[in-house]
Amino acid sequence: SGSRDLQMVKIGLRVLTRPVPDQLPTVYRTLGENYNERVLPSIIHETLKAVVAQYNASQLVTQRENVSREIRKVLTERAANFNIALDDVSITTLTFGREFTAAIEAKQVAAQEAERAKFVVEKAEQDKRSAVIRAQGEAKSAQLI
Repeated sequence: SGSRDLQMVKIGLRVLTRPVPDQLPTVYRTLGENYNERVLPSIIHETLKAVVAQYNASQLVTQRENVSREIRKVLTERAANFNIALDDVSITTLTFGREFTAAIEAKQVAAQEAERAKFVVEKAEQDKRSAVIRAQGEAKSAQLI
């Protein structure tokens, strides 16, 4: 599926279903014994595409629980139209395209390098202050002698 910022994402989803007990004859008559295989793949696919398109790739990671809840809500409504109840829906995996993953890694490396450079600058400033204080101390000591 594609995210709002047009990143391709593969989502693994675990969906536990059962027919609504008092509608069992209707389910078997209209959908047959393989009701899961006849209905669920298409409504899961449509739901994933619709929900994922509302989020940026980074939001899919940071708001995973919200995304999962939204998928569950929409999927529960869609499955109810076919007399199928959902017991559990959860995202098992999120995999992004190579380019996006490489961009995230490059961003993390750049952030780490920026932190390192900041540390080096701070250390140099500390060393400079230390040298000034040491020189002032030595000058004062020389005056006293």
